Amino acid sequence: MSPPRRQHLIGAWLLLSGLSLFGGAFLALWLDSRLAPTGAERIALWAGCLAGAGCVFLLGLLLERRLFAPLRHLQVQVARMVASPDARDDYRPEGWLSGLGPDLLKLREHWRQDRSQLAGAHAEGARSAARIRLELEALLQVLDTPLLLCDRHRRLLLFNQAAEALFSEHPGFGLGKRLEGLFALASLSEALDHLPSDGSPRELLIPQQDRWLHGCLRRVPNSDCETLITLTDSTAAWHCEMGTRASLAEALVAVRRHGAGLSSAAEALSQLHSPNHPAIQATDDPHDHEARQPGASSTPAQGIRPATSQGSVEVSLTKRLSDIIGQESQELGQAIDRLGKTLEALQRQGERLAPLWSNDLWQALNDRLAGSSLTLTPVGMPAWFKADAPALLVMLEALTSRLSDLVDVRHLDAETCLGNRRVYLDLIWLGSSLPQHQLARWKALRLDALPLSPRIEDLLHQHDSDLWSLQDTDGHHARLRFPLPAVERVGPPLTRPSPRPEFHDFGIADLPSPEAELAACPLAQLEIVAFDTETTGLALRQGDRVISIGACRIVNGRLLANDTFDVRIDPGRPIPPASTAIHGLTDSDVLGAPPLSQVLPRFRDYLGDAVILAHNAAFDLLALQSPGAGVALNMPVLDTLLLSRALDPSLDGHDLDSLADRYALSFAAGTRHTALGDARVTAELWLAMRTRLEARGIHTLADALALQSSAFDRQDASL
Repeated sequence: MSPPRRQHLIGAWLLLSGLSLFGGAFLALWLDSRLAPTGAERIALWAGCLAGAGCVFLLGLLLERRLFAPLRHLQVQVARMVASPDARDDYRPEGWLSGLGPDLLKLREHWRQDRSQLAGAHAEGARSAARIRLELEALLQVLDTPLLLCDRHRRLLLFNQAAEALFSEHPGFGLGKRLEGLFALASLSEALDHLPSDGSPRELLIPQQDRWLHGCLRRVPNSDCETLITLTDSTAAWHCEMGTRASLAEALVAVRRHGAGLSSAAEALSQLHSPNHPAIQATDDPHDHEARQPGASSTPAQGIRPATSQGSVEVSLTKRLSDIIGQESQELGQAIDRLGKTLEALQRQGERLAPLWSNDLWQALNDRLAGSSLTLTPVGMPAWFKADAPALLVMLEALTSRLSDLVDVRHLDAETCLGNRRVYLDLIWLGSSLPQHQLARWKALRLDALPLSPRIEDLLHQHDSDLWSLQDTDGHHARLRFPLPAVERVGPPLTRPSPRPEFHDFGIADLPSPEAELAACPLAQLEIVAFDTETTGLALRQGDRVISIGACRIVNGRLLANDTFDVRIDPGRPIPPASTAIHGLTDSDVLGAPPLSQVLPRFRDYLGDAVILAHNAAFDLLALQSPGAGVALNMPVLDTLLLSRALDPSLDGHDLDSLADRYALSFAAGTRHTALGDARVTAELWLAMRTRLEARGIHTLADALALQSSAFDRQDASL
């Protein structure tokens, strides 16, 4: 049975005092009319009759000051100690409970000592494992191959930074989330079901938005059906296979066809001029000679073609064959031209050609030249281009060394110039340009530091480039120039983000199956999304709208630092100054932001299968589920406001600020009344309250929902 609320106690005390006062006054009036006392007797009569009411009032005031208020303070302090023994001690026992002060202080000290000893023992026992784990984390974070590890229920247990970058914009990515939220592919599910247990790999292509990922799946040996997935972006190779290489195959077919036609026509033409050809034999027939004898009939013999007719056939056939040869030769030339262009495109699309920032190239070249007296100074604006960076560095090192020896300079400027679909890399020195024969000798040089010792000319051809020298307009400087394919990208490379503070949690594998009954799931194993909204006002039923949604995720009892949702929304109406004074958002802050109808599906994807957590959830859900929203949030909802009322019905102050103070929680600077800031504190509040819930026998989601429903009142229902 829950204790009565303070308001009820105060009401009962005031009611009893009022009844005592009214009863005493009524008794005094009745006695005064019957006894008709005067003077001091009358004063004593009235004082005696009203003394009961005064005693009741003073007794209630004394109990409030000496007992009830100290009990409430003790309850707050015990709640803080349960949530965290290291919480500050603001309410020392006072009044009639002041004698508990030393004992409570001793209890806190012993509790802290026990926690410290337990933490020390745990740290000592886990030190070796922690070192191995840190080494594993460092290895995984520098690994450029995206890597995912999932449990038997296909929930993510681990990922590395490359995988985080690959799925940075995907709402279905995060610890504890299922693979089905990342990949909508039936063949992946089938492959996972039939993976061999010995760790043999299975490979398949996985579509991911506008990319194709090459996935390699392996069952981790001696594990509980855990699966390791490595991913490679094979979009470029696939397009090359289906595009450039397909064009190459078509060009080869055309070359073979036209070559065969040309060969057949040439053979026919050669046979036409052969003495054994029927047309030639016909012109040399003995009957023709007889026909040409004097006195012979001028009428040709029956069945014998005239010589003029046979000659015209030969001329006609020769002309046709010549036309065929000319046409086939022309088409063969065109096919060879297409084949050459396709081969050049294939070479430019080589997998070793990758986007490269010019400043990074010059810095790497300077590092390679550090042992020599030659220095390189980048000038001008940097740019992006495509190149085989290791091969390009070896080539540039060879060219700069020979250039320095040839023109006798110890300093070169390196400039990147933008052209039409090309980027020109220039090495500049004080002096004259180089002759063409010198460049030809350099192109023939072999680079033994590279596999197969290619020539500089081979590398230039790989980059669809060339090498030439020109004089600057000032007449004093010259430059060595070669072009490279440009990249449609601007700005310097983005700074690589620091790794997430959490990218693995093997405890997820011990959580219940996602198909298990959610109501029976223990509180510590719930996947929870805490969220909050900011609105244009509090009158949601009169047209106020959402302007911001913030959310964070709790997985396996941990608040994930970077797995967040923070989006501003265009409310379609002005933000009143009174609301701006609270959350700080103005009309300019939401200018160009998407409407709620676009954000809500993304938020629903972020929620996944998690339980919703909010403080005064009825308000936030009403804000999101406005008419025409089109997305239903029909998952279970936990409300820290109702849970706090149910845990401490006799205490005042269940707003977020009061509870944050009660449980020694703090808002980061500038985050109060921001959606994400309030959501984070709500999540921390839940973690602090969960210990108290479990101490009271509230172990499952069903227990927590039943407890919070007992604190639901008509004021909440009226929202």
